[in-house]
Amino acid sequence: MSEGGPLVFERERCGTLCAVDDAVARYRAASEQDDIEGLLATLAPDAELVSPLSGRLVFRGHDDLRILLSAVYGDMKGLRWRQELGDGATRVVLGDGKIGPFTLADAMVCELDSDGRIRRVRPYLRPWLALTFLALRLAPKMARHPGVVLRAARRR
Repeated sequence: MSEGGPLVFERERCGTLCAVDDAVARYRAASEQDDIEGLLATLAPDAELVSPLSGRLVFRGHDDLRILLSAVYGDMKGLRWRQELGDGATRVVLGDGKIGPFTLADAMVCELDSDGRIRRVRPYLRPWLALTFLALRLAPKMARHPGVVLRAARRR
């Protein structure tokens, strides 16, 4: 295990195995522990998260993501990532946790940059009732940070 988290092994073009620091594995571990700083350490500086609630809001950069992810993971209980699919620059992680009395399932797509850090996160959440409950819990928390929401609404 490296200082930053789990190591995985990838086969180089020449056929040898090399240990690499796996940002997705570290993201999974940090989010399960509500470790926002550990989670942010896995993200590229220009990372972005596409809102599963609106599909139009895109939260960008560590400062805005810290506020959003603190609100999201602070309300989640018992989050467990159960499976990871893919390798290389695109991964999908499957997990679930509780939001209030509801179980919320997530199929989260992570896109990595050339340095192996997470560049883009696209969560796909279900069922509808749990997602609605999450939205109701997030709205007042995000309303305290209108600049974050306004920046997320801007098109690039």
